[in-house]
Amino acid sequence: QVQLVESGGGLVQAGGSLRLSCAASGRTFSPYAMGWFRQSPGKEREFVAAINWSGRNTYYADSVKGRFTISRDNAEKTVYLQMNSLKPEDTAVYYCAQRGDGSANTDSRKYDYWGLGTQVTVSS
Repeated sequence: QVQLVESGGGLVQAGGSLRLSCAASGRTFSPYAMGWFRQSPGKEREFVAAINWSGRNTYYADSVKGRFTISRDNAEKTVYLQMNSLKPEDTAVYYCAQRGDGSANTDSRKYDYWGLGTQVTVSS
């Protein structure tokens, strides 16, 4: 059974930075693409960033491009989301997810496993 555990969320002022981590267990990590999604109250879950199995290909939502960076350490079975220049509109619960294959995807329906999420709150 795959388990994904997010950490690193918290309260930060606008313009600040946070680094989210997602530790995976339960099966080999390296063959599978990973993604970060977020959901704020009253809104649907939205795509944030994705990375393919090797880390060579990454994708970002337009709203975070240039501010967020997704990366992975296959030896540590961990995916990261470095978030810089945070804005109040980045406030949400952030979820990591794992696909069943190695290709990154922006569609949440393409992901098989999900973590429970970590809260990120950006104050103005």
